[in-house]
Amino acid sequence: MNKVVLFLMAIVASLTVEAQINTPAPSPSAKLMQTVGLTEVMIDYSRPNMRGREVYGNLVPFDKLWRTGANAYTKITFDTDVTIGGKEVKAGTYSIFTKPGASTWEVFFYTDIVGGGTPSKWEENKVVAQLNVPVYKLDMPVETFTITIDDVMSNGANIGIIWANTYVAVPFIVPTDATVMKSIDKALNGPTADDYYAAAVYYSSEGKDINKAKEWMNKAMSMTEKPAFWQLRQQSLILAKAGDKKGAIEAAKKSLAGATEAGNNDYIKMNNDSLKEWGSN
Repeated sequence: MNKVVLFLMAIVASLTVEAQINTPAPSPSAKLMQTVGLTEVMIDYSRPNMRGREVYGNLVPFDKLWRTGANAYTKITFDTDVTIGGKEVKAGTYSIFTKPGASTWEVFFYTDIVGGGTPSKWEENKVVAQLNVPVYKLDMPVETFTITIDDVMSNGANIGIIWANTYVAVPFIVPTDATVMKSIDKALNGPTADDYYAAAVYYSSEGKDINKAKEWMNKAMSMTEKPAFWQLRQQSLILAKAGDKKGAIEAAKKSLAGATEAGNNDYIKMNNDSLKEWGSN
C-alpha cells in the first residue's frame, strides 16, 4: 500500500472521529447540596422524564423495588451521623431504594453504592435504615423526576421525591443540638491543653509575643498528665526564645529522656544539639 493511500485513510479516520455526534442523555444526572443545621447533605441521582407515560403502577410498578431515579444508584451523603426512621445512620454515602405504593412508600437506605438498576441480590444486613412514608397527590404533574431537600430546619429536613402527580417526604434528623451544646460546654470550660499548645507553637513560629507563647505553653504542659517528647521539645524552644535558659534545659532533658525511650533518633539529636548550644553539655 503506497504512502498516498495511507495518508488518505488517515484523513478519513480523523474525520470519522471528529464527526461523532454528542446528544443529551435521556436521563441527565444531577447533584443537590444542602446544609441542614451543621450537616452537609449531598444527593447524586439521574432524572428521567414522563414522556407521556403513566409512571406509578406502570413504568414504575407498585410494591416493587425501584432504584429511585434512572441509570446508576441514587446516592446520598451525610457528613455527620443522622437519624432516619428512628435509627442512627453513620456519616457516609448510601444508596436510596424505594417500593412505591398507591398510598405509602417503603424507603431503604442501603450500604452498596455502586451499580445500576436494583441489586441482583438484596441483603437485609446492608439496610441501615427503613421507613414508610405517605403519598401526597399533586394537582399539577411534574414532567422530570426530581429530588429535593425540603422543610429545612436546624434539627432536620425532608428528602422530597417528586414525579408525575406524586410527592413523598422522607424525614431525617441531624445532631445540631448535640454539636452546639458540646461546643458551648467546651467554650465555657475554657481552652484545652491542646488549644494552649497550638496557640503557643503558632506564636513562636510566627515571631509573635514570645512571653505570651511561654505562658500558654506552660499552661498546656501543666494541664497534660504526661507530655510527649515532641511537646517538651517545643516547650524548650519557646523557653529558650523567651530567655529562660534554665527552664529550656530542663524541658530539653525531659524531651531527650522521652525520645530515648521511644527510640526517636531525630529528637535525640535535636535535643542534644540544643543542650550543647545552651551550655548544658
